[in-house]
Amino acid sequence: MVDAMIRPVSAADRNMAIASLAAAFADDPAMCFLFPDARQRRRHLPRLFAMLYDSDADRGLRLISDDRQAVTLWRAPGSADNDARFGWRQRLVALWRFGEGLERAHRLGKAIEAHFPPQPFWYLHIAGCAPAAQGRGLGVAAVRAGLQRIEGAPAYLETANEANLGFYRHLGFEVHSRWQVPGDGPVFWSMQRG
Repeated sequence: MVDAMIRPVSAADRNMAIASLAAAFADDPAMCFLFPDARQRRRHLPRLFAMLYDSDADRGLRLISDDRQAVTLWRAPGSADNDARFGWRQRLVALWRFGEGLERAHRLGKAIEAHFPPQPFWYLHIAGCAPAAQGRGLGVAAVRAGLQRIEGAPAYLETANEANLGFYRHLGFEVHSRWQVPGDGPVFWSMQRG
């Protein structure tokens, strides 16, 4: 276990943060649903995580380990859902980022938002650790640092990877529902803390 220093991101962290997230989610069931072809997934994931990383800049917390291998993106209460101001220019950018996966991305996003809790919560939007750095405690440290910063406020996340359930339970999250994205999409587990 490593004694990781977790800090807010800086401008210099962007590219490494995106690369770490793309690597962490390369085989995630939700990403495999969005981009079934592995070659296209490798091409599109950096674009997708660049969009998510940038869109979360003013929504809450973006934290990173000093080695830039573990990243968490948190959205503050009231800012969990996707931006309603999604005009034609954003649609063109989304088409470039998602390619043929755009329709699946829309279905996935709607299903995720439909399962948000009714009460205010901090949303652990993205948590990832580059595969080469996994097992050293960086992911736990990154999530724990976010939990410390939100000071006991309710937190929520969803995961499409059943193997993650123990990781999040260790951090105090509990499963409150299991659901599937319509149209043979992946199964998700919604988890809450506090």
